[in-house]
Amino acid sequence: MTDVAVDSAHEPEDDDSIPISVRLGTVVPPEDPEDWTQPLTWVAALGMLAGPIVAILWFALAPPASGTELLPVTIAIAAAIVIGGVVTGATQIGPVRAFAGTLGAALFGALVVVIIGAAMAGERQVGSASPTLAHGFVGGVAGLSGALVAAAVAPAVAAVRSMPRRIVVPAVIGLAAAIVILRLLLPA
Repeated sequence: MTDVAVDSAHEPEDDDSIPISVRLGTVVPPEDPEDWTQPLTWVAALGMLAGPIVAILWFALAPPASGTELLPVTIAIAAAIVIGGVVTGATQIGPVRAFAGTLGAALFGALVVVIIGAAMAGERQVGSASPTLAHGFVGGVAGLSGALVAAAVAPAVAAVRSMPRRIVVPAVIGLAAAIVILRLLLPA
C-alpha cells in the first residue's frame, strides 16, 4: 500500500463561516425564499402589478387621443400605483420593510407603466410624446410621488395588527399627494 501524505495547508478548515454544504463539497440550493401558496404573497404580487394592469387595459381597449389633458384613467393609473404599493408594504412585517415594500412596489409599477406606454405608443411623433407614453409617464410619476409620501407614513402604522388600518392611512395620504402632483403635471 502506498501511504498518501496529506498536506495540512491544503485541507479545508472547519470554519463556521463556510456553509456546511460547501465544506462537504455539495452545494445545496437554499430554501425557497417565498412560498407562493401563501395568500399574502399573491397580495404583494398583485399590488406590484396593479398600475400596469390598469395601464395595459386602458391602452389596449381605449387608448387616449391626446396627451395634454388630465383624464380620469390617468388618475386611476396613479391611484393603482399608490394603492398597490401600500398594499404590498402592508404585507411586510416591521417599519423598514413596510417602507421598502411600499416604495419598491410603486417604483416597479411606475416603471412598468411607462414601458407599457412606450410599447403601445403605436406611431412615432416628432416634437411631442405619444398620448399613451405621456399618460403613462404622468401617471407613473404621480403614483410614485404619492407612494413615496405613503411610504413615509407606512412605518408609523406598521405595528398595527389590522391590515385594513395599515392600508387605509398611508393610501389616503398617498392618494392626496398623487392627485396634487397630477394637477401640477397636467392641469385639467
